[in-house]
Amino acid sequence: MTTTTSPITLDDVRSAAERLKGVAHRTPVLRSRTLDALVGAEVHLKCENFQRVGAFKFRGAYNAASRLTPGQLVRGIAAYSSGNHAQAVALAARELGTTAVIVMPEDAPPSKRAATEGYGAEIVTYDRYTGDRVAIAEALAAERGLTVVPPYEHPHIMAGQGTAALELVEEAGELGVLLAPVGGGGLIAGSATAVKGLHPATRVIGVEPETGDDTKRSLEAGRRVSIPVPRTIADGQALPTPGELTFSVNRRLLDGIALVGDDEIRDAMRFAFERLKIVLEPSGATPLAALLTGRVAPLRGRVGVILSGGNVDAARFAQLCGAGD
Repeated sequence: MTTTTSPITLDDVRSAAERLKGVAHRTPVLRSRTLDALVGAEVHLKCENFQRVGAFKFRGAYNAASRLTPGQLVRGIAAYSSGNHAQAVALAARELGTTAVIVMPEDAPPSKRAATEGYGAEIVTYDRYTGDRVAIAEALAAERGLTVVPPYEHPHIMAGQGTAALELVEEAGELGVLLAPVGGGGLIAGSATAVKGLHPATRVIGVEPETGDDTKRSLEAGRRVSIPVPRTIADGQALPTPGELTFSVNRRLLDGIALVGDDEIRDAMRFAFERLKIVLEPSGATPLAALLTGRVAPLRGRVGVILSGGNVDAARFAQLCGAGD
């Protein structure tokens, strides 16, 4: 699909930033001389693992939910997510005084389900390999009069996610390259809109797991391509096809896609823990993995990396990062 106008602009990202002031965290930007020396560049890590709910998703969820009408808020919100957007919508609903019903896969990480329930949301489960989460959520919304807040396929979601990149550029300055993970495409679409709106020469590279390369294939084909539901430790990126709106942005603004394997993601998680002293979930570590493996070249100027989340429980983290795995 092609569009003559973009669904979001730099002004939309700036508007989202104003709405999020005092609600979302302005997350830290981490520097590491060790990392700079390893990759031969000046790297600025935007740590969205320190965002509310432990991931960037709160930005978009709150930006979208806070723009609903009073009547919509009274009736409540529905969403579908493997975990981080679920928590984000649940918290946004609580902040706004409404309720949330979340459609989650049966195999979603237990810690993410527990956190979502902890924010007060009702959980409805499905089989991610046979069920249609969008259809389930839309049926629930129709039955109960709820408003669906999607994980990425909405201008307000994309604009909200783009505020992470906007903050990064405000703190670090103009970037030569920006790396961010790609699942449905909302974070990278909002980020590309923000950084290229400010500095058109910045190269924006998305990062996907090797088994979940639907956006890479779609960009190469010039149209949205579907793949089997990926089996990867990066559960937040285990999607079969890019969003329609997000792809309309990403096909114009992205300069490429880098792919990383599960073992490389584990190595990046270990590096972040041992050398940077931070915890990343697998999806949050994919852009760091691409950087450490040299998948992105050349690295000119400052390199920005969005570490999108850190929601992984202790047992799962130990299993993924344990010696010999």
